[in-house]
Amino acid sequence: MHTQRAKYYLGQVVRHRKHPFRGVVFDVDPEFSNTDEWYEAIPEESRPVKKQPFYHLLAENDQSFYVAYVSEQNLIADYSGEPVDHPDIPDLFGRFEDGSYELHFQLN
Repeated sequence: MHTQRAKYYLGQVVRHRKHPFRGVVFDVDPEFSNTDEWYEAIPEESRPVKKQPFYHLLAENDQSFYVAYVSEQNLIADYSGEPVDHPDIPDLFGRFEDGSYELHFQLN
């Protein structure tokens, strides 16, 4: 059995490699766990491999706030030191320090 560790952690600020948005990791799937319809909506030449971690992000860009689902291959750590302003962050996280947010909830 192959086990892959997630590169990014809950509360960490990351940015997309190709698209202009950043976000805070609030959940991780060990491999793709969304719908086939969602996956097939991605242009074939841009589709990420399914057998890698996928991250749920509280994301923001210049126009809006949203939840994003992004493969590990399409993320990089954000070292700007700037917080993310997504309005749902206070529901899940505490203070922002050293590029990440403290967790507000208990993990099982």
